Amino acid sequence: MAKTLIIIGLILVAAGLAWPWLAKLPLGRLPGDIIIRRENFQLYLPITTCIVVSLVLSLLLRLLGK
Repeated sequence: MAKTLIIIGLILVAAGLAWPWLAKLPLGRLPGDIIIRRENFQLYLPITTCIVVSLVLSLLLRLLGK
């Protein structure tokens, strides 16, 4: 359990350090992401982004698991 928490912490630190570069990726602005804007309301549904992130993470975990 301790080893898992340390690994998750290191991943979070690495993501935090890489955030300036990760923010420049087009994730969140892909075709298929739904944005509804009204006068006092905004709804954002990142459907395509969620699918892409899920596929990439699934591939990485499958490759690392073998």
